[in-house]
Amino acid sequence: MAPRIARLDSRALIRVTGPDARPFLHNLLTQDVETLAAGQLRFGALLSPPGRLLFDLFLLGLPDGVLLDVAADRRDALLQRLAMYRLRAQVTVEADDTPVFALWDGEAEGFAPDPRTPALGGRRYGGAVETSATEDDWQAHRLAVGVPDPSADAPADKTYPIEADFDLLNGIDFQKGCFVGQETTSRMKRRGAIRNRMLPIAFDGPPPPFGAEVLNGDLRAGEVLSGRDGAAMALVRLDRIDGDLTVDGRPVRIRRPDWLPL
Repeated sequence: MAPRIARLDSRALIRVTGPDARPFLHNLLTQDVETLAAGQLRFGALLSPPGRLLFDLFLLGLPDGVLLDVAADRRDALLQRLAMYRLRAQVTVEADDTPVFALWDGEAEGFAPDPRTPALGGRRYGGAVETSATEDDWQAHRLAVGVPDPSADAPADKTYPIEADFDLLNGIDFQKGCFVGQETTSRMKRRGAIRNRMLPIAFDGPPPPFGAEVLNGDLRAGEVLSGRDGAAMALVRLDRIDGDLTVDGRPVRIRRPDWLPL
């Protein structure tokens, strides 16, 4: 079967080059940038100083720097944030309008494996690519795999990256040392103080509205995030996911993704 390929117009790129490009990003992001090889793709984030998620990112290693893949409607904000941090670093930070493509259900040349989980497929930046699917098809696939989309599910500066499963989806390198928001993130992981996580839920019919309350009996168990007919992501309390869950009186169930450890 031929792979499915879609152009992701919801994503946009920033090119960071110059002698200090890697150390500059390495000191900011949750991911190790110093060891990022040319052509290698990693997943990470830029957090606020208190440790909340501001931007989810893919990082592609370039011979002369790094290509950042960010939500298109957040690119200008990220450019401003990077300019604020740049100070005397010898880096050039500029928008790049190369298109972003996602591939799943197969393989094709030029696509780097999605670093979050192999089930998601791969990503490619630019080139002569013939698409066979829409971005909506891609989002349906992502939701079927059970992986959150932080740009849709985590309003900026509201969610901790571990709540958005970054620690389980290779989005945080806990060995790399300092990054913005590192103290809070490392403390949450070290203490195991993780009360809430984004998990996929299943139900019949159209998705509940964003922010709708998930109940376990009479107890609040979480809230619904983005979704489509029959499936959505939800931020749920891990101590309240067993039992009969409802949203607006409708039964819902947690769908445990394959990438989630027991």
